[in-house]
Order: sequence, then C-alpha cells, then structure tokens
Amino acid sequence: MPSEETKERISKVIEVGRTVLHYGWIPLIIYVGFTRSNPQPSLIKLISPLA
Repeated sequence: MPSEETKERISKVIEVGRTVLHYGWIPLIIYVGFTRSNPQPSLIKLISPLA
C-alpha cells in the first residue's frame, strides 16, 4: 500500500497537471495552428485584429 506521503505527492502532481492543462490548452492550439498553416501569417496579423 502506498504511504500517505506518496498519496499526497500523487495528488499534488495531478492538481498541478490539471492546472497546466487548463491554462495551456488554448495557447497550444493557437501555436500549432500558427506553425502548421500554409502560408504562415505574420505575427502582427495574429495579434492585431486590425492588421
């Protein structure tokens, strides 16, 4: 049986992983779409809606 310390550690790793996934999902999708598109848009067109 895992000790209480191991259970706490696993719980903390899962909590941190969920937070990273929560805040990193949309930037990851934008990055992948930006790098895989053809032709690749300029960075200013990605950031500014008026460009």
